[in-house]
Amino acid sequence: MSLAHEGSGPPRRGSVRAPQNLAGGLLLLALAALALWLTRDLDQGTLNAMGPAMLPRWLAVGVGLSGLALLVFSFVKEGELLERWSLRGPFFIILAILAFTVTIRGYSFGSFAIPGLGLLVSGPLAIVLGGYATPEARLRDLVILSLSLTPFCMVLFGDLLNLPIPVFPQALTGLFPVGWSQKAVLRACAAILAVAAVLVFVATRGRASTDAADRSGRI
Repeated sequence: MSLAHEGSGPPRRGSVRAPQNLAGGLLLLALAALALWLTRDLDQGTLNAMGPAMLPRWLAVGVGLSGLALLVFSFVKEGELLERWSLRGPFFIILAILAFTVTIRGYSFGSFAIPGLGLLVSGPLAIVLGGYATPEARLRDLVILSLSLTPFCMVLFGDLLNLPIPVFPQALTGLFPVGWSQKAVLRACAAILAVAAVLVFVATRGRASTDAADRSGRI
C-alpha cells in the first residue's frame, strides 16, 4: 500500500528544495551588492548628522540579509517551483525608477533637458508608474497612495533627517511669502498633498464601491 498522497507531485531531485526562494535570494543579494557599490564614495555620517549614504547603505544591508535568509531556506525547506512570469512587472518597475531618476534632480541630454522637479513630483510619478506593475492596479488607489506617501517622505527626509534630497521645484518658492524658509515651504507642500489625498478619497469613494460591486458580480 502506497503512503504517497495524490497530487503531492514527484519528489524533487538535488539539494535545492525551493527554486523560487533560491532565485529570489540571489536577486536580492545582487541588488544589495549593487547598492553598496554605488554608495561606496558617499559619506555615511552619524545618527545625529546622517549622511546621504546611511539610509541606502543600511537598507541594502537589510535587503542582503533577507536574500541570504531566502538562500538558506531554499536548501532546507520545501517551496515553490519557478513559474513563468510576465514582463509587465519588471517593465513598470524599471520605468518608475527611471522616471524618478530623471525628474528628481533634472536630466539633460544634448538639447533635451528635464528640469529638476524634486520629490514633490517625482515621488507620485514613481509610485503611480510602479503600481501598474500588477494587472490589478487601479488609478484611484495609486493616486491616493502617492499623495499620502509622498508628503510623509518629504517631511521625513527633508525636514526631520535633513538629507540633501531635492524636495520641491525651486520655482515654487516664489509662490509663498518671502519670509518663509525652505522648511516652511516644504511643510506647506506636504500639507497640500495630504489634503489632496483626503479630497480624492472622499470624492471617489462612491465610485470605488461601485467598481468593487461590479468586480464581485463578474466573479
